[in-house]
Amino acid sequence: MVESQTPENHLAGYAETLLHACATGRRLTRAELESRRAEGERAAEAGLPLRALIRDHLAAAQAVRPLPEPGPLLAAVEQAVDAFVEGYERAQQQAVRQEEAARREFIDDLLYGGSDLGRLAERAERFGLRLSQSHGVAVATGPEPYGDGYPVARGIESAVLARFPGRQILLTTKDGRLICVAPGDQPDVLSYFAKRAYAATDGGRVAIGRPHPGAGGVVHSYEEALNALDLARRMGLDGPVLHAADLLVFPVLTRDRQAMADLVESTLGPLRKARGGARPLLDTLTAYFDSGCVSTEAARRLSLSVRALTYRLDRIHTRTGADPADPLNRYTLQTAVIGARLLGWPDGEA
Repeated sequence: MVESQTPENHLAGYAETLLHACATGRRLTRAELESRRAEGERAAEAGLPLRALIRDHLAAAQAVRPLPEPGPLLAAVEQAVDAFVEGYERAQQQAVRQEEAARREFIDDLLYGGSDLGRLAERAERFGLRLSQSHGVAVATGPEPYGDGYPVARGIESAVLARFPGRQILLTTKDGRLICVAPGDQPDVLSYFAKRAYAATDGGRVAIGRPHPGAGGVVHSYEEALNALDLARRMGLDGPVLHAADLLVFPVLTRDRQAMADLVESTLGPLRKARGGARPLLDTLTAYFDSGCVSTEAARRLSLSVRALTYRLDRIHTRTGADPADPLNRYTLQTAVIGARLLGWPDGEA
């Protein structure tokens, strides 16, 4: 069994190989070198420390002496030990690749729910998560895609793990994004991740999903974070950190897409016939509502005079029949404006 292996087990035939090589001054044969590589692989798989193994190789070489000249012995030891270390490192690299593959498969199943939840929970413990708890997910994007091993990803992971040692945290990448999974009762972890990710990605954006219980909770929170990033892009939302809990109204508004498209077209459709098209007037409404219906602030955002802004609002009232200053009309117009931004109207298909 692997557990019963000792350094001495991996020296079998080593002294004889040295003697034969030294007798003629020849180099080790291909078979002899491959034998040492195989022993190195077995030693790595047994978990034996490389330093002790090399020390035993050097000690065994001492028993081969005395020889007339040390040169042939030293050359043979160098070849043998080099082949042994090569095999040892090859086994370690293979183990690392297998571990990385297992981790990537687990992350894919965790974020996409593509595995039996019971089995997923068992595998999660290996990676430091207890899926019986609730978890929240933060997703960060930047000007370029990021992958495992990238300096940005390594730096953020080191910073988060150093700040929260011993916490059950998973940091990884997926589809070029940086991802942090943390227990739902530890929002400080995700907040710190967001801060570090924003700084490291040179002005990227981070979305934080709500915490949800169970193995499926990670998938739910992850999807919320992705949807928040998509909403921010379509809505032109400001701010480096988005919380899905603050954006719940938008999925509600678009749950019935056809109804929203009908509202947008029936309310804002007449603006298409305005001089210059609907876009300038839609931008006017957007700035007006985003500024809290304060005309001076809306005019500043649009680089217009208050008089020019008022003229545009009057044109909107004339075209649509809805007065932005009237509370009831304002609600309808604002909902239609939000729908237009979500649906990409008038540039895209409503």
